[in-house]
Amino acid sequence: MSQLIAVPFVLAAAYLLGSIPNAWIAGQLRGIEIRDVGSGSVGATNVFRTLGTKTGVAVMVADVLKGVLAVLLAQALTDNPWPLFAALVAILGHAFPVWLTFRGGKGVAVGLGAVMALFPLAGVFLIALWVTLVVTTRYVSVASIVGALAFPPLALVLGASLSEMIFAVVASAAVIYFHRANIGRLIRGEELRIELRRRKTSPAA
Repeated sequence: MSQLIAVPFVLAAAYLLGSIPNAWIAGQLRGIEIRDVGSGSVGATNVFRTLGTKTGVAVMVADVLKGVLAVLLAQALTDNPWPLFAALVAILGHAFPVWLTFRGGKGVAVGLGAVMALFPLAGVFLIALWVTLVVTTRYVSVASIVGALAFPPLALVLGASLSEMIFAVVASAAVIYFHRANIGRLIRGEELRIELRRRKTSPAA
């Protein structure tokens, strides 16, 4: 497949992969409109809060796989730097899914999956950091923001190229931008924590 055909195909596929609304699908399987409960976000964090830990983990893993698959497809069909663009497009697809009138999640899990495919060692470190912060603080937003801030310097230490550093900075900035409302709630002391213990939930949660 020529690059002239492969590049548009890969970018379109990356967007469509990123835009798969796993959180919304999980809600529909439980008879719940995820956009009408909790924070209203179509992301794994809202699933954790409204549908429970087990479903939240399943949605998060599915979202991570979207980022992994988008990058692997791009690496198989295109040359650098297109896998980096595919990663960014997948994040944007999650944040602005065409299926849900462009109202999606914050792209953290998709971005993490992309990082795992592009920078495996950085991905392992960021997963460990994210899990540690979620368990200790129970603020998913804090874990996500700190992880985003840690990514560019980590990529630099690991010897990322110029194009990879640009990707790291842009992806980090996008995740932080998508968390701007969370940052405001954290400053005001209004941010909600997640419940890690197993509990029964209801649509009104």
